[in-house]
Amino acid sequence: MFPIRDHNPSERTPYVTWALIAINVIVFLSYFPSIGGQDRLLMAFYQDWALVPAEASQGREMHTILTSMFLHGGWMHIIGNMLFLYIFGDNLEDQLGHLGYLLFYLASGVAAAFAQMSADPFSQVPMVGASGAIAGV
Repeated sequence: MFPIRDHNPSERTPYVTWALIAINVIVFLSYFPSIGGQDRLLMAFYQDWALVPAEASQGREMHTILTSMFLHGGWMHIIGNMLFLYIFGDNLEDQLGHLGYLLFYLASGVAAAFAQMSADPFSQVPMVGASGAIAGV
């Protein structure tokens, strides 16, 4: 069920994949260990940085379409996302090039955010995670 590797060798070093993993982990470690067990603080943090469809659908808090891609809801959430990014990201980065891959990754995350907003534009539930971007990869 969980991949541990793929059989497609890459010809390039996957610098962008490694950078995305590092950024996701650094951002997660910057907030989750200190406020992860305190629901009120975590929800206040998510209110500012996670995508809340009801806000974004009305043109407010538009920065959260991007920032939500680098937040995660717990240890298994980030570990699973980064595992899949590590396994599959290098092959796509090899095919698209570093800049093309980065743009595709970000575009996939933005598309996932808009898909979530279109499914329930009045939702007050914060959306976090790189899952949409990684699903695109």
